[in-house]
Amino acid sequence: MPMIPEITVGSRDKPMPIVGIGTSPYPPVDLETVKSAILEAIKVGYRHFDTAFVYNTEEYLAAAIPEVLRLGLINSRDELFITTKLFGIFAVRDQVVPAIKMSLEKLKLDYVDMYLTHMPLRLSPMMNGAPVPKEHILPFDIQSAWEGMEECQNLGLAKAIGVSNFSRKKLEELLSNAKIPPAVNQVEMNPLWQQKELREFCKGHAIHVTAYSPLGANGTTWGDNRICTLSFCFDDFSWTTTTQ
Repeated sequence: MPMIPEITVGSRDKPMPIVGIGTSPYPPVDLETVKSAILEAIKVGYRHFDTAFVYNTEEYLAAAIPEVLRLGLINSRDELFITTKLFGIFAVRDQVVPAIKMSLEKLKLDYVDMYLTHMPLRLSPMMNGAPVPKEHILPFDIQSAWEGMEECQNLGLAKAIGVSNFSRKKLEELLSNAKIPPAVNQVEMNPLWQQKELREFCKGHAIHVTAYSPLGANGTTWGDNRICTLSFCFDDFSWTTTTQ
């Protein structure tokens, strides 16, 4: 099994593998298909898995982990780096901790390695996917939501916290009062959409940038005819894979 390079993000002692696999198939597939993909990924060396409440695959990952342990492909859960995300319907201070506990129950885990705010939006409880109609977008208090994220880390429910789909402006607003800065910003990025200004800003604030749809997003509701099979993580000037 090849060794996968790792990096340190935030104050987390456990490093994050720069090669990862996402669990958001589009169109959706059944449990056995996802479970089989996870097992095969672990066999070839993957240890970083990215999921989210809205993907509806947290339970699929939970089903795969005991099988991986039974087969002896890993010795303990601690060998895995698990990322999941806070959906916008829970993006308010008093709902963040209950939301991560719900995800942990689905994942059958005591903690996740990384917990991301999925989007800089608060959504109506009636929303369960995308695209989002304007009437379902509610006023978003970024500081309030981030306080909830910080509590997740302080309680040990998430070993590190970060954001997803945040612009420089949103990051500046968050950083102005954050006690724990985001370790990661996961955004769409590819050779034609390199987000250089955002990358430079994140580099200056020690925020690791992770990219999804790095080769485009063919066959998705937001993509075009560019290909998309893996995701890449920008670390300085290098291209490395991770998530989604």
